[in-house]
Amino acid sequence: MDRSGSVFEPAIDLGALLVALTLEEKVALLAGRGFWVTTAVPRLGIPAVKVSDGPNGARGDGVSGASAASFPVGSALGSTWNAPLVREVGRALGQEAHTKNAQLLLGPTVNLQRTPLGGRNFECYSEDPWLTARIATAFITGVQAEGVGACTRLGAAREIPAKNIFVRTFGGLKGINPF
Repeated sequence: MDRSGSVFEPAIDLGALLVALTLEEKVALLAGRGFWVTTAVPRLGIPAVKVSDGPNGARGDGVSGASAASFPVGSALGSTWNAPLVREVGRALGQEAHTKNAQLLLGPTVNLQRTPLGGRNFECYSEDPWLTARIATAFITGVQAEGVGACTRLGAAREIPAKNIFVRTFGGLKGINPF
């Protein structure tokens, strides 16, 4: 399938774009134009990008009624130890993202399963960093092979999903508050 219309062009000088953006444009890019769409900056050739929630399926927009395929969750994919299979799942999710006109898939989840109390462990591949890296790399490679970007998520200190519980990862660091 021809993906020449992808918004992800490798020859873009990101440093120059960051310098050229005004403060207002930078803030607008952070906030987005809507729930699933970023803000365009036409004067710099930055298009709006539609994103879709995507660890185990490219979600629709909630309005159009478009259906979505559901793929195995991260813990099921990680338990296969099969990177080539996960690459094919990534390709299928990239294709599914195109059916939603999305250019960026919000996935994979790369947090490590450190406690059974983590409410989103089903999205995580494993408690093992080597396996998680191998499976996540395969997933991302598959998604990007379809001309869709992949955005890793939930990778920093999400060991316990409660606001008032101390997170082990930051135990030795002074002045760090992940909340």
